[in-house]
Amino acid sequence: MSNADITVYGAHWCPDCRRSKQFLGEHQIPYNWVDIEEDPESEQFVIEKNDGKRIVPTIVFADETFLVEPTNAELAAKLGLRTKASRSHYDLIVLGGGPAGLTAALYTAREAIDTLVIERAAFGGQAAGTEKLDNMPGFPDGVAGIEFSQRLRQQVARFDAELLQAQEIAAIYQQDNYHCVRTTDGSEYSANALLIATGSRYKRLNVQGETDYLGAGVHFCATCDGPFYKGKRVAVIGGGNSATEESLLLTKFADQVTILVRKGEFSATAVIQEKVLSHPKIDVRWFTEVKEFIGKDSKLTQLRIVNNQMGTEENLKMDGAFIFIGLVPNTGFLEGSKILLDRWGFIVSGHAILHGDQRPIGFENRDPLLLETSVPGVFAAGDVRDTSTKQVVSAAGEGSTAALMVREYLKSI
Repeated sequence: MSNADITVYGAHWCPDCRRSKQFLGEHQIPYNWVDIEEDPESEQFVIEKNDGKRIVPTIVFADETFLVEPTNAELAAKLGLRTKASRSHYDLIVLGGGPAGLTAALYTAREAIDTLVIERAAFGGQAAGTEKLDNMPGFPDGVAGIEFSQRLRQQVARFDAELLQAQEIAAIYQQDNYHCVRTTDGSEYSANALLIATGSRYKRLNVQGETDYLGAGVHFCATCDGPFYKGKRVAVIGGGNSATEESLLLTKFADQVTILVRKGEFSATAVIQEKVLSHPKIDVRWFTEVKEFIGKDSKLTQLRIVNNQMGTEENLKMDGAFIFIGLVPNTGFLEGSKILLDRWGFIVSGHAILHGDQRPIGFENRDPLLLETSVPGVFAAGDVRDTSTKQVVSAAGEGSTAALMVREYLKSI
């Protein structure tokens, strides 16, 4: 799709507009954003479309059809995203369609293991939202994250793995010899084996105003939202690889990028630090923490910051802020399950699950396979796993390893 295919007419104060924009962004679907508060002609267009009513969001598509205040399910249907599986039972269900999950599905489907992949957002996970992967083997000039993700999805589809999108996992449970998955729309599927590859998400600051301005100045994806800040000032919060890499991306749009680092140094790799510190558009403020996001007319306008060495506070005028301070595993749906998690919520797997006083049920007579969780037949791979390296190439490697372990497990049942 080109940028002109979808136009979202809305307003900065509208929570449903933010939700629709987030849905499109998560699924890597380009769109144009028009704020009717700033464009009288567009406001009149919306009123005419809605028989005299001023209703937002109004989303117009290339075929000139439109949706008004659509639910995520309605958007998914309009966009042709497959949200229902063809059957209820599979050899393997993969939860998550990032590099780990898709690579696993590629391996299993190629070996005629009946495979279903369930993904809540865009296939490719965080890799799809990365501007460029420079350390992916076989791509000497690097590869755009979205291109890599699209290629991987096409490769998986070639071997007839079934792919679902816009479906969030509500819970997993065991029934007799089967592993069952329930999605938030009420659908239930079962399999002989499960692979959890749900990845992780960006951590929040949890300070005043952060939630109020999500999608209206506060963001977690520079690729998704950076283009909305052409000619403006933005802040990047964090000091690791993600923060520095995304800062460089944002310089393509913003006039000024200010990085706010809690410590007195970056934790990013040396080569990225060098690029950031020498970039004319980037300013770095050390020992700086955000205490509050402040706005006007439902738009972010300032950050209240504090120097944690001096204790001095000030308000920093900003049009947008991008937060990159770490990852939280997507394991909320495992609450109440028998899957062992570490203290941060990441999944424990392999021999590490035997470190307790007692062996988990099902492992009385055998050791767990590599990447197998504390529930026999349930495996984990990628960023959701406790000792993973949080790199695309290693996630893909873990996906292939998990697939081979799943194959061995299926032989035993």
